[in-house]
Amino acid sequence: MVIKQIIVIILLALFLGNCASTETEDLKEGLWLAHLELGEGQLLPFNFKLNVLENGGYSMEVYNADEVIPVDEIKVIKDSIVIKMPVFEGYLAGRFSEERIKGSFIKESEERVVPFSAEYGIKERFSVKEMPHTNISGNWEVEFRPVLDDPYKAKGVFKQLGDRVVGTFKTLTGDYRFLDGSLKGDSLMLSTFDGAHAYLFKSKVTDSTMNGVFYSGNHFKAQFNAKRNENYELPNADSLTYIKEGYSKLSFSFPSAEGKTVSLEDAYFKNKVVIVQVMGTWCPNCLDETKFLVEYTKQHSNKEIAVVALAFEYAKTKDAAFAAIERLQDRIGVEYPILLAQYGSVDKELAQEKLPMLNQVLSFPTTILLDKKGEVRKIHTGFNGPATGQNYQRFKRNFHREITGLLEE
Repeated sequence: MVIKQIIVIILLALFLGNCASTETEDLKEGLWLAHLELGEGQLLPFNFKLNVLENGGYSMEVYNADEVIPVDEIKVIKDSIVIKMPVFEGYLAGRFSEERIKGSFIKESEERVVPFSAEYGIKERFSVKEMPHTNISGNWEVEFRPVLDDPYKAKGVFKQLGDRVVGTFKTLTGDYRFLDGSLKGDSLMLSTFDGAHAYLFKSKVTDSTMNGVFYSGNHFKAQFNAKRNENYELPNADSLTYIKEGYSKLSFSFPSAEGKTVSLEDAYFKNKVVIVQVMGTWCPNCLDETKFLVEYTKQHSNKEIAVVALAFEYAKTKDAAFAAIERLQDRIGVEYPILLAQYGSVDKELAQEKLPMLNQVLSFPTTILLDKKGEVRKIHTGFNGPATGQNYQRFKRNFHREITGLLEE
């Protein structure tokens, strides 16, 4: 049975169940523990707080380490609930009683369904009954080995206090955002859920090694191993993508939501430092970068700076893709134009065909800086955001210095 049919059956069952229900209970306010069922007996936990509003509705806060995700799009009909995560298309749909919710996490454009459940009153993300044997705080050199893809390198950055561990993995294409978990004996468990990412990491550790498995939803799995290496760094993200020989400048022509075709040749971009963001509304690292660019442009209002984003979307239709773009703009307060470069696929080889002057599109996001003459001065692959701590602060300082230097030329 195809995924679309499964989604229809789930939603139809919720509706019919509502029609049959005569009495319903209100969900309890407070802390909940949720699980996504990834298969192979693996459960991905995440915490949220449910708030009861004065009008009888609900809001939520989803917690991942230092990240708090406010959720205000929650619809309840009798004993059925649909929880739509902010910005991303993914939603939780299920039936509930006072202290339990059971249903699915659904991403329709990617045709993915993951079983979901939640229980009231449980605070611990992972149950810990054994004290940790070591402390993994620090930097780690990591290699991931997916089942069907090539191995890739990463840098683990962790902080441990008692049995609690927070941190992230940095890769060439961006970080794995806010990971939250525990070290029980020699067993490390980390997870995150933000409406797009649904990541679970489980490994055995010593004071200098890790060996484990990484699950992304119920569709991706990779073995990984790591060794402690305080001096390890990934390749320079500014050297991975570049303009190919035979091309002198970046060029594109893509539509806006208003139906206007926008090009770098337009008068709007002339004699300005231009920041081009290659991104997608489905991409958490892109969301982190978009929030940064929104903050930066508000703090550094300058008529000599222009930002434009090129969106590559999973959505199957142009209208659905523009709806996703509009949702991002409204929720985050994006005032710069977001153009639709591609819909129906986020294949990076297809994306590179849309920007043939680039040697590759290795990552969403990819950020391209142009000087006032329209010359490409820098191409930055990926985005390591606030979960990377000092690395993110260093990136912000460097970005400010680079833009200031281009403006002064």
